[in-house]
Amino acid sequence: MQRSKQQALTFLLGAVLVGGVLGFSAERVFQHSASQHSWAPREQMYEDVGLSAAQRAAMDSVLDENNKQREALMQTIKPQLDSLRLSTRTQMYRIFTPEQRTKFDMRVREDSLRRDQARKAREQKKK
Repeated sequence: MQRSKQQALTFLLGAVLVGGVLGFSAERVFQHSASQHSWAPREQMYEDVGLSAAQRAAMDSVLDENNKQREALMQTIKPQLDSLRLSTRTQMYRIFTPEQRTKFDMRVREDSLRRDQARKAREQKKK
């Protein structure tokens, strides 16, 4: 009995970690459309490397194209990521008690709210 509990907890931990990594990665990609660049790190890199205005313009073009390609790629796999997230949550819900599921759902909503607030704060800084 103890071994099955350890296996269940190990699976749960793995599922949470995978879900967290996928969620974080997807959030980073989907929250940054072509019109919502975070220019500060890019500008800092340009300064650190000492790029001229012409080099900066060329780099902007390369990086913007890269971002467009990443977004297109993510759009093709987003349904798969969503399916994986749903499958993982379904498996987790089978492990949880009803009270634990309620607590977990509350955490998911709070995490989503924090991400939305952080995104809005980043957008405000850009303006």
